[in-house]
Amino acid sequence: MKYFGTDGIRQPAEDFTPEFLARIINGLVNYAGDNIKVLIGGDTRESSEWILQDLEIALETFGLEYGNVGILPTPAINYYFYNMGFDFAIDVTASHNPYTDNGIKIFERGENYGQKLCEEGCKSIEQALTTKEFSFSPVSPSLREDLHTEALELYKEHLLNYVGKANFTGLHLGMDCANGATSVINKDIFESLGAKVDLIHADSSYNTKINHACGSTHLESLQALVTKNHLDFGIAFDGDGDRCLLIDSKGNIIDGDQTIAILANFLNLNSIAITVMANQGLLNWAKENHIKAEITPVGDSNVFAAMKENQIKIGGEQSGHTILPDEPTGDGMLTALMVTKAVVTSNQTLTSLASVITKSPQVILNMPATKAQKEALKSSDKAKKLLLEYSKKLDTLSGRLLVRPSGTEPLIRITMWGNDEQKITDLANKLKKELEQTL
Repeated sequence: MKYFGTDGIRQPAEDFTPEFLARIINGLVNYAGDNIKVLIGGDTRESSEWILQDLEIALETFGLEYGNVGILPTPAINYYFYNMGFDFAIDVTASHNPYTDNGIKIFERGENYGQKLCEEGCKSIEQALTTKEFSFSPVSPSLREDLHTEALELYKEHLLNYVGKANFTGLHLGMDCANGATSVINKDIFESLGAKVDLIHADSSYNTKINHACGSTHLESLQALVTKNHLDFGIAFDGDGDRCLLIDSKGNIIDGDQTIAILANFLNLNSIAITVMANQGLLNWAKENHIKAEITPVGDSNVFAAMKENQIKIGGEQSGHTILPDEPTGDGMLTALMVTKAVVTSNQTLTSLASVITKSPQVILNMPATKAQKEALKSSDKAKKLLLEYSKKLDTLSGRLLVRPSGTEPLIRITMWGNDEQKITDLANKLKKELEQTL
């Protein structure tokens, strides 16, 4: 598709013009009819404010019933829309991307949960976005309904009910909200369970600071906070709050692979769903512990589909998307709460819980790429030959190679695994240089 990637539509914020947004609503109406109720909300990037306003105008123009929750984490928007009887949710966010980008995630009703818009719905919106003729006479809303407080309180109640009986008294934690959507909920819920929390990067207003040198994609400031203040561990979210990475007391990163192992052990689960990006150490752990590992393409929607099909209770991605039992999507706040509960229940440190996995050396390089270069990666015989050549080179290092176009950013991601970190780092850099020349 031209606009929909692995996680909805994502592009420079200025491309979300009033007409573009109206076309999205037109496509949604063509798919589901005009007797639908739509919830909208988003993250803290400055463009989210006016995109939400323009969406209200588009929804009003098409005569649809709608509500606006303002700034909320993605999983909170998903939870509220489903439980309050909305047919669709439109989440305005570009997740971990810089503030200059924005995006649209659309959820529809599943059997027992909100799920990402199906392929038929995406195709209907794609057609509306690419049709030449389009008439749109905007109508401004006469009354804007603000559902933020109600939605936030309902989400908090859900989190506490899910975690159940827990006492975090005695823990001193660090928390980095990436100046994003989790800034509206942040440390309060942990402190209500007894923990003490040092909070950083928690601007809950519409801003240009989201994900900038902070959050789950830039962990340095949280690492410094944890080690300097001798904290038990640190928690980092991304811009829209659907992922979570952790920092142990020594400043080490605890990624999504380790989180899955920690929670699978804690919940006594015998199967996991993970992507091709998973570290070899997680696969080794699963094999040694007789845990079935279902491997999927990259993307939390692929993980969730595998979980549903194979009745797997937990899954996720190395980047920090963790889908917990009976949850429809990754939820960073809920993941952090459950890991914290695992720590206090086991009476072990986060370092100790994560040590069940011995991670294999892994290198990830990002190569800037245009849409044409992404397509060439799939179609070019020279590129295929080059990747095959490097895959063979990795055989001597007990390694593997994954090169794929990002579905959310203008990048090609090069990932290498092997038993010698320096050698695979050198190989990855050489491959990146040759691939740039080839494409």
